[in-house]
Amino acid sequence: MSDNPIFSYVQPEEKAGYLLWQVSMGWHLQMNQQLRPLDLTLTQFSLLAGLYWLHRQGEAVTQQRLADYANTDRMMTSKVLQTLERKGLLERHSHQQDGRAKQLRLTVAGDTLLRQANAVVEQVDAQFFGPLQAEAGLFSQLLSRLMG
Repeated sequence: MSDNPIFSYVQPEEKAGYLLWQVSMGWHLQMNQQLRPLDLTLTQFSLLAGLYWLHRQGEAVTQQRLADYANTDRMMTSKVLQTLERKGLLERHSHQQDGRAKQLRLTVAGDTLLRQANAVVEQVDAQFFGPLQAEAGLFSQLLSRLMG
C-alpha cells in the first residue's frame, strides 16, 4: 500500500456524505423491517403514497409522473408498480389523452393498506428522529435545501 493517502480526511465520519449515507441506510433498514409484516417495502410504500398525493391534487397520474414525483428510476418504478398491481393495491387504466400511457389509481385495498402502513412509517419516523425533536424544523429545512 502506498504512503500517499487516498483521502483528504482522517476518518470517513468527517464527511457529510458518509454520515448521510449511514443515517439513510439505518432509517431505510428500520422502515423495511417494520413494513415487512404488511408485506410492503419502503419503496412500495413511497410509490403508493406518491400516487395518493398526486391523485389528491387532482392529477391523472401516469407511471412517468409518479416516477418523476418520487424521484425514482422509471424501470424500477415500472417493476414495483407491476408488483403492487398483482397485489391488488392499484389499477392501471388507459389514459384518456395518451393512448400509450396508463393512468394509475389506488384500489380500496391499496387505500386501506396505505393507511396502515402510514401509521407504521410515522411511528418509525418519530422513534428514529426523536433525538432531533428540538431541531426537527431546522433539520427538515436543511434537507429541503439539499433537495433543491
